[in-house]
Parts: sequence; C-alpha cells; structure tokens
Amino acid sequence: MSFTKPWIEQTDPPRPAKETLPTMYDLPSEDPEEPGLPDQFHDLQPELLRLTFQPPTYSPEQVFSGSDLNLYYDVRYPSRYKRPDWFGVVGVSRLYEGRELRLSYVIWQEGISPFVVVELLSPGTEAEDLGRTQRDRNQPPTKWQVYEQILRIPYYVTFSRYSDQLQVFTLQAGHYQELTLPEPRVWLPEISLGLGLWQGEHAGIERRWLRWFDANGDWILTEAEQERQRAERLADRLRALGLNPEDEL
Repeated sequence: MSFTKPWIEQTDPPRPAKETLPTMYDLPSEDPEEPGLPDQFHDLQPELLRLTFQPPTYSPEQVFSGSDLNLYYDVRYPSRYKRPDWFGVVGVSRLYEGRELRLSYVIWQEGISPFVVVELLSPGTEAEDLGRTQRDRNQPPTKWQVYEQILRIPYYVTFSRYSDQLQVFTLQAGHYQELTLPEPRVWLPEISLGLGLWQGEHAGIERRWLRWFDANGDWILTEAEQERQRAERLADRLRALGLNPEDEL
C-alpha cells in the first residue's frame, strides 16, 4: 500500500506546512546508502527503554517512544533527518493522530519535540554523538547541534556498552551541560521518572542495562516481569495454604 500523496504547491498567503510539506508517509524511512545496520545491542537496549518508559503523570496513550526511526527536524529542509538510537516524547498521541503506527517522526507534523534522547556509543559514532565533530557550513548540522539548538531536547543521554559509562546532558541557557552523577542514575523531575544502569537479565542476556526507575528508586517492570511477579505471589499463597502450586496451576 502506498501512502504517497501529490505534492501541494505553496500559495500566497502561504498554506500551513502540514498541508504543503510531505507527511511521514511521503518521507523515506531508510536510506539505502547509509552504511551499517544496528547490531544486536542496538535492538535490545532500546526495547528495554521502551518497555519501561512509563511516566506516571501521563496516560500511556500520550506517550510515544521510537528507536532507529527517522526524526525529521527542520521544516526548511524536509529531507534532512537524524535517527536516534532511542527517544521518548510525552504529550503526544501514542499513535499518529490516534490511529496510525508511525513510519517516522516529523516535527512539523507532530508539533512536539522529544523530551529525552538516548544514543548508544560505538567507535564509529562516538565523536559525533558527543559533539566532538565539526561540520562544513554546507553540510547538515550534527546530531548534537540538532538536539541542542534546533529541537532543544531537555535531556540528552549517552551510554557506552564497552565501558558501561553513562553520561547525561541537560539543556541550560540553550546549551548542553553534563551533569555530575554520584552514581550511574539520574532523576528527571518533569516526568517523575529516573534513568539508570541496572544489572540484570534482559532477553536472556545478563549485563548492565539502561532502564527507567520510579520515585521510590524501584526499577519499572515490563509487562512480562509483572506477570511473573503475579504468578510468584499466587504460588506463595497456595504454598501457605498447604497446596502444591504446580498441581493448582
């Protein structure tokens, strides 16, 4: 099924950008010339972030997160995009306009920038992810510049699975400043959630993972973990009654 619509020319007085510029369905979701594909960690870590990103002050229907999804950031250059490893948005419909799974995230369509973005460092991307690269004036801005100066994303997080180093940058006076972390975790008061490093098993792999925690410092559970806890509590109650959980379940 094709979602492409005819390009609508601009008029005078100008039409709204939403009418004249391409929608998420018209813009490409992948660049066949882009080198490399996400490795296994780049699949599993964003999944855990998505499963545990549950801001208590927002309805689940008003929370969206994306991973390896094109993020179109500038209405003046509609073909330019960045592709964060993971980003979270609050106050936007989980489905585009309440009905469609997104093919990309288009700022001039959505009207809301991400609240937090996470980049997973690798040898090939570390310099750009940490803002250490310079761009030619004729080249698109770097990720750091887009997140800081164009989208003004309040929190920018990087995590290296090689060193287990967590770095958190927060927007202060228009520029990112790195926070000093006494321990590898940070509290985001605006959404009543914290983000930190957790030692545990995810997808059958034991290591340190980045995941969300609540105001009590407890790690947010995935649906599978919640179901396992319910089953364990039921088994404990059956044992207390002198019953064998395996027989009853």
